Amino acid sequence: MSDRMPALYIGHGAPPLLDDPVWSGQLAAPARDLPRPKAILIVSAHWESAPVSLSANYAPLVYDFGGFAPKYYRMIYETPDASALAQRVAAMMPKDEPVHQHTSRGLDHGAWVPLKIMYPKADIPVLQMSLPTSDPVRLMKLGERLKPLRDEGVLIIGSGFLTHGLPFLKDWSIDAKAPGWSKDFDAWAGEALARGDVDALSNYTAKAPGMPYAHPTVEHYIPLFVTLGAATTPDEPGIRVIDGFWMGLSKRSLQVA
Repeated sequence: MSDRMPALYIGHGAPPLLDDPVWSGQLAAPARDLPRPKAILIVSAHWESAPVSLSANYAPLVYDFGGFAPKYYRMIYETPDASALAQRVAAMMPKDEPVHQHTSRGLDHGAWVPLKIMYPKADIPVLQMSLPTSDPVRLMKLGERLKPLRDEGVLIIGSGFLTHGLPFLKDWSIDAKAPGWSKDFDAWAGEALARGDVDALSNYTAKAPGMPYAHPTVEHYIPLFVTLGAATTPDEPGIRVIDGFWMGLSKRSLQVA
């Protein structure tokens, strides 16, 4: 049996996602359906750093949020040693693009919140990699370099949120009605993904309806391009594994072969 894993783009949500039975169930389902990964490489919206940086083994979680219940700041997600994967990733980068091995940074909530649902036993090595750029073309190339890891049993995940216009939300309840800009961007992206239109997805600032409200900053959208770059054929439609909205934001998630 082949060890090949797919690649995912997922919405990660805020820590209260952990108490949402609907979305938690939706995130857990793809993990149950996949082969067990030998390791996980995740790129989160919440770590933008150049050059490419890698998380440290056994470092404390990053509680990069505020205003939530105290229990979320006490949560742990202690995973096995991922140093072998870190060495492998570093070796895949060009010589003129050095990799920084961080000595103290653990997983941020864009990584540990969804993984705590998908792989609750925390028994799989997890390595987080920073987003070194916001350029879709460069991120696609980064994903393409990482693609061979899939044949080694590594699950590659881009973790963001397909819409993330937090400054423009008026209703912060989990079941809030999606604003027009969120629905419009979600529908546009869903159609572009369904036809494998990487050019349109890359040109979102000029072409996508709902901008700039859907993404006043772009860090939650661009992990998508690491996932697409790691696809066997980036311009072939992926599989939609989650859709719908959470707090009015699109939680659309994608699996690519």
